[in-house]
Amino acid sequence: MGCMTATEPAARPVRTAAPAPNPPGILAACDGSNGSLWALDRAMTEAERYALPLYVLGVVDPAPGGYPPGMAELMQESLERLNGSMADGLRRAVTTVEQARHRQYQGELSLHVVQGQAVEVLLAGAVGQHTLVVGARGNGGFSRLLLGSVSTAAVHHASCPVLVVPAPPARG
Repeated sequence: MGCMTATEPAARPVRTAAPAPNPPGILAACDGSNGSLWALDRAMTEAERYALPLYVLGVVDPAPGGYPPGMAELMQESLERLNGSMADGLRRAVTTVEQARHRQYQGELSLHVVQGQAVEVLLAGAVGQHTLVVGARGNGGFSRLLLGSVSTAAVHHASCPVLVVPAPPARG
């Protein structure tokens, strides 16, 4: 799969809590980057192969530095927009990967948008799961690194096996 572009989102419901590990499944981290789309494609393959549910998780970190006193209430509308945007992004990601695979995903699939710090949310969501699937690089700013900070933290700290999906080889 080369560079993928998003299309219209399918009408899939999105939950605002991390997936429960019962039943354990394949947890795919998705931030909308090409790396996360390649990882989502592989997660779909793994979930279908092992007949496991697929949980697609997007994380919204609305205030990495925290809010000044009294600002949290004022930010509620913005947070709702951020969550809605991430939900739409997850829907588009699934549709984009399905189109690149030339077929719809054949299994149980749920979408989840959770607020918090990406590494913390992913590690908590990975507890009890069969496998956590992440892209080697996400939307971070240091492209010269082999692994992004989220994938590195997942490899070192997740309580389940982690599958790190690299970019596909460049076409010559």
